[in-house]
Amino acid sequence: MRPLAQSVSADFAGVDFVLTDMDDTLTYRGRLPAATYDALERLQAGGVKVVPVTAAPAGWCDQMARMWPVDAVIGENGGVSFLRTSHGARRLCWHSDVAQADVTARLRDLSDRIAAQFPSARLASDQPFRLTSLAFDRPETLEESENLSRALRAAGADATVNSMWVLAWFGGYDKLSAARRFMAEMLAIDIDADAGRIAYVGDSTNDAPMFRHFQRSVGVSTVMEYLADIDTPPAWITQGPGGAGFVEVVDAILAARPDASTR
Repeated sequence: MRPLAQSVSADFAGVDFVLTDMDDTLTYRGRLPAATYDALERLQAGGVKVVPVTAAPAGWCDQMARMWPVDAVIGENGGVSFLRTSHGARRLCWHSDVAQADVTARLRDLSDRIAAQFPSARLASDQPFRLTSLAFDRPETLEESENLSRALRAAGADATVNSMWVLAWFGGYDKLSAARRFMAEMLAIDIDADAGRIAYVGDSTNDAPMFRHFQRSVGVSTVMEYLADIDTPPAWITQGPGGAGFVEVVDAILAARPDASTR
């Protein structure tokens, strides 16, 4: 990883899309700073499309797509996405409606099984707003998180840990495969062929596939806490944590835009 402060314009020239994690990447300690929201607005004003790719629940993502200065949101670690439209937000799910009904039942059964096996495991308070995933508050210790993740996988689910939750879902997708599918459907962008036009910003374990795929990947400084569990670290690292680090990324991207001198 190289300090983002050492980057030059050529390192981010031609970036037209920013995909970004949300929790502890746009936010910090549960808050969205005004400077970070302003940075999202500056990206859009500069002609850069923004798509949060997050483990956050569908309910949060619907609101973000409708009201935030973003173009789309991929939520629940890839299970559902929302495209901003002139009429609000259009929702796309990884599973068909028929398959989703089965997934919902399986998630309910999984929740009951985990409750019996781990009496101290607590469903996240946002669980009622989720459509495709099961989220537990992160336990106090890394060992507890790992034990819970192993139990979820042993039950046949996919599982990951981020800065807030231990997350489980069914479908075999992750942030990368979901971004590949939904970006093509929503914005007609091939994230493989057009990878050079995309920057990714994240902070946690579930961002690992994105760090691996995108050459222009940046970790906000809080990523240091998770490097042991990330096989390919981001190419760059910010000085500031969370939203402050995201602002650094936006400044670097906008400085590399052809019309930077006019802003």
